[in-house]
Amino acid sequence: MAAGMLTRVSARLRPRPGKRPAYASGLGAALWLLAVVVPLYYLVVTSLRGPGDYMSQGPLSIPESLTLDNYINVFEVGFLGFLTNSLIVGTGSIALVLLVAVPAAFAIVRSRSRMVRVGFMLFLLGLAVPAQAVIIPIYLIITRLNLYDSLTAIILPTAAFTLPISVVVLTSSLRDVPGELYEAMALDGATTWQVFLRLVLPLSRPGVATVAIFVGLNAWNNFIFPLVLTQSESTRVLPLGLWSFQTQYGTDVPGLMAAVVLSAVPILALYLFGRRQLLSGLAAGFGK
Repeated sequence: MAAGMLTRVSARLRPRPGKRPAYASGLGAALWLLAVVVPLYYLVVTSLRGPGDYMSQGPLSIPESLTLDNYINVFEVGFLGFLTNSLIVGTGSIALVLLVAVPAAFAIVRSRSRMVRVGFMLFLLGLAVPAQAVIIPIYLIITRLNLYDSLTAIILPTAAFTLPISVVVLTSSLRDVPGELYEAMALDGATTWQVFLRLVLPLSRPGVATVAIFVGLNAWNNFIFPLVLTQSESTRVLPLGLWSFQTQYGTDVPGLMAAVVLSAVPILALYLFGRRQLLSGLAAGFGK
């Protein structure tokens, strides 16, 4: 019996006729892994180097000694204030987009009104408008609303430019909800508001997570709106805060890398907690 089991195992492990090892795929995977690991190694190791060590040794060399002074210096230049402003901008943008996008997607999926279809076409048109092309009108609107140099001046355009793709993602997600569920709740006498709260919101969690992560990433990494619409240090967010490590005499590269590592931690945590919903939301709509 043991001999028979060994024979079957060896038969499974033996290469099948006509099939060759995928050397090209393995080489491509190794190159991709190298392209990902090397920048991460440089980022983390450089943040733990001293300024003299960084200048005397190569950027990819193994450091002789490690130090946390760069991380301490990051907090001394106001990193917590930059982080707080970025969290406010990210949270405000996510809340504003979800407040508009979820009801809009529900109306697009369930309504047969011509006005709703025209509104959806306008959302799709917004996908073709880059922020750089309309930054001057945005600046004029913000200044006339007396919102210049405030966090609200960053939140509003960030939410506006992430709203079209958010509506598209949520619309695809809600189209996967079977129509029989809507009909069953209607037969039970549920109002539109009750359908939205008890059916749409629970079943749209993957799409909501996808939109939240997408909007959060855009708000976290946005540079043009904070640069043009703010100027004081009290409203400075992380992308602008990284400028604190660059002077007219040079750039504190180890300190800059430490700030980049710390600024990436919240977004990495957001992705790790919402990755399953993110993948489910991105796949929404492809099953039909």
